[in-house]
Amino acid sequence: MEETIAAVRAFNRFYTQLVGALDDQFLGADLTLPEARLLFEIANADQPLASDLQKRLDMDAGYVSRLIGRFEARGWIVRTANEDDARRRRIALTPDGRAAYELVDTRQRASVEAMVEQLSASQRRDLIASLGAARALLDPRLTRDFAIRVVRAGDLPLIASRQAILYRDAYGWGRALEANVTATALGFLRSGASGRSQGWVAEVGGAVAGSVLLTDEGADQSRLRLLYVEPWARGRGIGEALVTTCLSFAREAGYRAMTLWTHTPLESARRIYAAHGFHLVETAMHDEFGVPVLGETWRLELKRET
Repeated sequence: MEETIAAVRAFNRFYTQLVGALDDQFLGADLTLPEARLLFEIANADQPLASDLQKRLDMDAGYVSRLIGRFEARGWIVRTANEDDARRRRIALTPDGRAAYELVDTRQRASVEAMVEQLSASQRRDLIASLGAARALLDPRLTRDFAIRVVRAGDLPLIASRQAILYRDAYGWGRALEANVTATALGFLRSGASGRSQGWVAEVGGAVAGSVLLTDEGADQSRLRLLYVEPWARGRGIGEALVTTCLSFAREAGYRAMTLWTHTPLESARRIYAAHGFHLVETAMHDEFGVPVLGETWRLELKRET
């Protein structure tokens, strides 16, 4: 815990200095950072109320009221009484206010561009993913939206690594589990060129949030492998969407059946499989992962969707 707290505080100090958050004139404009943030919200909302802005920014209501008063004195905003309640006044930018917003917005964009322009394309992707993961880990209110894409270069080692770490932390499964998922990822890479195998990654804000693989087992039989969802991304329907994507591909590819191997402790995954019509066909105790665990084989006969 102490190490985590120290790391977050160190990053906060670094970033506030990097973006000039403590400057009296943010980006050389006649604004502090809180004023620039408030101006951004007014510019990108449809005539908000002061209470809307206060809630969105989680600022003290009195402080927001004083800032709005400054904007009004500068001629940057106009306030119009609400038809239902004259005390609730809508806020809109004037042409001068719009010009002030566009000045600071242009400067901020240029400042960020200067920070990242020396990064390569892969480094920019890493930055997007890291920032997305940080937001998701620290803010449970983050949007529940996610996207699913096919696997690309570099995904498989990451998938294997994350599963090894998560299963170790949650269930105490050791190096044998890591060897298993690594071998599965390697086998997928070696067979993926056939076009009959495919993998998908779910992303939230550019950060990897989960994955699933489908492999060709021969004789029109397919296998679902390495389904997982990051702990911070659970509860969004990502696992369900990954399995649905996997089954749709299998049906379109003409597979007659799909099997999978899972374990009794993985309750969320097992519920998803059952909901899609998979049936438990075999169980067997094993200690391949360093501790006794009940392994389960599930199977689904596939019918092509029409």
